[in-house]
Amino acid sequence: MDTQGPRTDRLGLLLDQFDQAREMAQVRLRGLGDEEYLWEPAAGSWSIRRRDEATTPRAYGPGEWVLDKGAPDIPANEYAEIARQAAGGMTVAKIADDWSVSVERVEQVLAHIGEPEPDEVPITTIAWRLGHLHSCFAGQWEWTFGERRHEPKLLVDFSPSADVALERFWALIDRWRTGVGAITDAQLDTVGFSQYPYGSDPDDPYITVLAGANLEFIHHMAEIALLRDLWRAGRGRQRPPAGR
Repeated sequence: MDTQGPRTDRLGLLLDQFDQAREMAQVRLRGLGDEEYLWEPAAGSWSIRRRDEATTPRAYGPGEWVLDKGAPDIPANEYAEIARQAAGGMTVAKIADDWSVSVERVEQVLAHIGEPEPDEVPITTIAWRLGHLHSCFAGQWEWTFGERRHEPKLLVDFSPSADVALERFWALIDRWRTGVGAITDAQLDTVGFSQYPYGSDPDDPYITVLAGANLEFIHHMAEIALLRDLWRAGRGRQRPPAGR
């Protein structure tokens, strides 16, 4: 643990935030077992499944186990971000391509007035949330610090074993942290320093990308922590795990 005190430079603030979030997450994930990892809290939950048992239209992964993924759309909680992207000069066609939706769908979002209706989103398992995080960070590492040629959706071999999944995940996070820790101040301001193809990374200064990566890590780890609390409260004994 760093005992030199907090940093106040731009990169230092983001690194300290990430390191503290990681430390809390590692504590909260200790003792995670396979049954809890795959526990489906509600009917229709998204998880990881054997390829021949996948039910979602865009489930992906290179191996026997794939991560559930539904039809492409823009969720209500991203409407404001879409508006910011358009106001910042991103074309409707580029936004549509990033989200794998039609131009008409983007125009519908941009024309929306008032508060959007809440999304009807599936409940996701700990396995799904961890796999999603792993996939995002693996892709962003590859397209920032790596060779920038491998398909992000094929970088993570998902596993039904909690121990295996966590070992692989923390190894990737170590690699990510090493890469980010060496970023220069000029690179923080470089638009397109990350070329990760799923999202707006190629169009954003890298400091914005890093802030978004921290947010992704923090909010998914908070969700995982809540699922662990529910499991420990006894609700996890009500449903069998996925793939069993």
